[in-house]
Formats: sequence, C-alpha cells, structure tokens
Amino acid sequence: MTNRYAVILAAGQGTRMKSKLYKVLHPVMGRPMVQHVLNQVKTVNLDEIVTVVGFGADTVIDKIGNVSKFVVQEEQLGTGHAVQQAEEILQDKEGTTIVVCGDTPLITDDTYQELFDHHEKENAKATILTTKIDNPTGYGRVIRNETGEVERIVEQKDANETELAVNEINTGTYCFDNQALFQALKEVSNDNAQGEYYLPDVIEILRGKQQKVSAFITANDEETLGVNDRVALAQAEKVMKKRINEKHMRNGVTIIDPDHTYIGPDVIIEQDVLIHPGSIITGESSIKSNAEIGPHTEIANCSIGEGTVVRQSVANDSRIGARVKIGPYAHIRPQASIGNEAKIGNFVEVKKSVIGNQSKVSHLSYIGDAEIGTNVNVGCGTITVNYDGKNKYLTTIDDDAFIGCNSNLVAPVTIGKGSFVAAGSTITKDVPKDSLSVGRARQENKEGYAKRLKNRK
Repeated sequence: MTNRYAVILAAGQGTRMKSKLYKVLHPVMGRPMVQHVLNQVKTVNLDEIVTVVGFGADTVIDKIGNVSKFVVQEEQLGTGHAVQQAEEILQDKEGTTIVVCGDTPLITDDTYQELFDHHEKENAKATILTTKIDNPTGYGRVIRNETGEVERIVEQKDANETELAVNEINTGTYCFDNQALFQALKEVSNDNAQGEYYLPDVIEILRGKQQKVSAFITANDEETLGVNDRVALAQAEKVMKKRINEKHMRNGVTIIDPDHTYIGPDVIIEQDVLIHPGSIITGESSIKSNAEIGPHTEIANCSIGEGTVVRQSVANDSRIGARVKIGPYAHIRPQASIGNEAKIGNFVEVKKSVIGNQSKVSHLSYIGDAEIGTNVNVGCGTITVNYDGKNKYLTTIDDDAFIGCNSNLVAPVTIGKGSFVAAGSTITKDVPKDSLSVGRARQENKEGYAKRLKNRK
C-alpha cells in the first residue's frame, strides 16, 4: 500500500470571522473546526500528519495536541507558500499527500477515503476534490478541456467571464504525489491579483509537464463548505447537528424534534433513549438505554444511567445513576455523584456531593460538599452550610437519616445513621445515630399581643 501523508492548513487568522479567536478554533457542535478535520482525515491510515500554523500558533498546537507535527508559516503568503513550510518534514518521502484546509469541518472520512482511492487508482500526480454548486461565487473554478480533463484552477479574482460561469468548484482539498508536489511548488509564482503563491497553480504546472491531473467530484456539496465567516459557521453547525442527530436516530434513539436538539460529536447514547425538544447534550456525555432527557435540559460531560429521567434541568461533569428522577429545574453542578433510584426535585442544587441510592432531595434545597448515604430524606429548604467565607467543609448524612424542612446543617457536621433532624433546626454539632436533634428557639405565644399592636397603629 502507498504511504499516505496529510498537510492541514491552519495558519490563517480569519479576518472575516471578526473574532479574537483564531478561525480554525471556532467550534462546530462544541469541537474546534480543525479538530473535526483531523479526526476525520486520520481514519485513512496516515503515516504522518503535518499541520501548518501561523496566527495563534501556540493556542492551535495546544488544542490539537500530539496527533500532528507542526510547522509555522511566519508570513501569510498564500496556500502554496503554506504547504511549502511542510517540505522540511515531507520532502524526502514517497507516497500520496492530502492537503486539507482546517476550516472545512464537514468533509467525512468516507469522502477522504474515496479521494485517496480514486487518486491512487488513476495513478495521477494530482487529484482535486471538486463539487458542483448553483452559486460558485467566491470559489476557484475547475477548468477542463474539450475532452473533460482538468487543465487548471482559476481563482475568483483572476477569472474571466467564461470561467466565472463554470459551476464546478475547487473545494481546497487535494491529493498529490508527494515528490511531484514539492517539486512543482518551487515553480509557483505570485504573479496574480493577490500577490500570493496559490497552491492551485501546481495543477497547471503539472499539466504543463504532461503529468496526469484528475478530479474526484463529490455529490454532497454541503460537506465541502469552507467556513470563512459567522454565516458559514452557522451553516456548518446546522449540517453537523443534522448529521449527528440522524446517526443517533438510526441507532435507535428517539429524538422528537431534531431541529431543536443539540448533541455533541463525542456523546454516546444507547438504544431506546427518548430526547425531548430543546435538549443540549455535549462533551463526553453518555446516556444508557430507556433514559428520558428534556424538554429544555442541558447536560455536559455526564454519565446517565438506565431509565433515568432528567426534565428541564442542567447537569455538568457528574455521574447520575440508574432510574433517577431529576427536575424540573434542578441544577447538578460538577463532581456530583447521584446513586440509583435517587430523586433530585425541583429547584434543588447539588455540588461536589455524593447522594446514595434511594435518597431524596425533593425540592428547594442546596446540597454542597456533602456525603449522603442510602435511603436518606432531605426535606424542603435544607441547606448544607459548607462555606465560612474562606474554606469549604463537609457535611455527612448517614444511611436512613431524616432531615426535616428548613434545616441548616453547618459543616463540618455528621448526622448519624437513622437520626432525625427536626424541621427548622440549625445543626452545628454532630448528631449520634438513632437520635432526634432539635436546634431551634423554643416557641412562645403571647396571647392578645397582635391585637394590641393593631390598636396602637
């Protein structure tokens, strides 16, 4: 099998994005565009990936990580100049090199594989990934001769009227014979309207040497979208959202309203999960079978167990067990661990806490920095008072305890197994197991006093 290499072009600032964030780092469905490109292209068994960086090089390198080698394009002198920066790594290698723009996040691994296969089958020195669109404005045109062979690519600003009428466009993705690529790049000139070194000029140079140039036309023009501004970014987001949702639905997930459901590319969802409209599921979340999510629920980086229901709530960076009921309007903050068959009700906030199996925090409570055992009932309005203005402290509630409504548990404090805390108590000392703890002022009734107050007014 022929050796395969990739050059990812990620050096541009992307001025049309009008953003401080470098263009290729703008996210599509929560993942940077360039990361989509790398994840898809590396599936074709590449021997080497070289990413060309420029603006924000350190930030881009940090995001991509060690899946690629990097070269820096100090001056932005065009796509041909950008590819030349990879010469120091690839110049002596034999095989096929694919060149891909870092702002084309929608191209699939299947298309990359088909492009490689077509290029190698045709024994071409260069193969262009092309597509046909109704409005080719802004794209380079693929110019063919009378026999249908590719002659050259003409950029929009350099095209005449006849060339502008051509609707077959260059997507900016190519396969090259590696040696032919770097030899031809030495002959590329910057004699054009932009004063730049265009990579497409390699095509004309190879044709002039009677080398074979091919084109692979993809029928799916939407996947070749290049993201140059916020409008295109929104289009890419829409396409990616549809693609992801359709994958889950074909795998047995019910998504009631796919147009208003957002699922990140790294989310894992098992069969027979039901997702209601307005749900946003992102990060490395996983959802087991028969769970029900939404409506209007946000989940990020959470594992959710079988048969769990999460309604109108927000959950982040937490583990939620099986057959749990959450919401409506609950907030599960990072580092929460909720056991099987637990209940987290409306207007409950849980942060960095363990809640055991069959325990209930039904409504209007704050549970922070707590360890709650099994079969515990936490009454309405309970607060674990975990913060003294400087440090956070732990509240421990052992199995089978019962916490009455409107209780303040001032940490550090432990409520023993099977104990009761009376409603309205402020608990500042540990409660032994099987005890009743009352921490409130004794009630005193002053008969007739309210009438005297009214008469005084």
